Amino acid sequence: MPQNDQTSAFDLATAVRRAEGPALLADLDPGWEIGGGILNGGYLLSVAGRAAVLESPHEHPVAMSASYLRAGAAGPATLTVTPGPAGRTLAHSLITLADEGGPVITVQATTATLSADAVPEYTLPMPDVPGPDECLDMAANAHLAAVPIQLPGMARHVESRLDPATATWALGQPSDHPVLRAWVRFADGRPADPLALLTFADVLPPTSFATGRMGWAPTVQLQVLVRALPAPGWCLVEARASEIADGWSDEDYRIWDSTGRLVAQSRQLARTAR
Repeated sequence: MPQNDQTSAFDLATAVRRAEGPALLADLDPGWEIGGGILNGGYLLSVAGRAAVLESPHEHPVAMSASYLRAGAAGPATLTVTPGPAGRTLAHSLITLADEGGPVITVQATTATLSADAVPEYTLPMPDVPGPDECLDMAANAHLAAVPIQLPGMARHVESRLDPATATWALGQPSDHPVLRAWVRFADGRPADPLALLTFADVLPPTSFATGRMGWAPTVQLQVLVRALPAPGWCLVEARASEIADGWSDEDYRIWDSTGRLVAQSRQLARTAR
């Protein structure tokens, strides 16, 4: 099983390196697109997260707030990290990720070092969802969909098992509730970690899919909070919208690891699918 040692597809695709001058360099990987050559917003945030921890005395991204200025495409990119206040428990920085066309995202990052044995004083329990083997493999069953589903390129890297209770849209039966749940993991066996959780926080289709409204829903702003180091195995991801109106939608994510521990949360503002 690949470990976090720059050998997995995710580690290679999110790698950053130093160059002459203050900027860091990255090669944005086309395999993490969501359709039409547009790169997934969570993937871009993971690239920014690598830059944040590379320039920090702490090893984990714990709060990432990103503004998406335009769609990102594969190819060479630069990351400019502007350090902010830093102390024994956390550090701040501002990151701009740009490609040949200019800035793509700006990120306010907070890094810290998470404890592997921290026990929550209070936490919302994980939903009662069937195990991964009892859920719908989206990639393997795309041909059964009532409406043709174009699987994104990143589906080759992230396995998804949809909770049957929130997957009726894929079978031509839209729901009244914009809620999606799925078990996710890297296809090559790489264990999840805080950098992976940044990608998992934007890994599901738009919640409007649940109500039968398909199409690209571009992210405008995404905030991710990493709460704990995930245990090995599948992660359960839940995405829920509270309002879809006037061309805008919000999405709240909660992510639990294989032990039922809440390991990440996120909030996103997006344009609704056309």
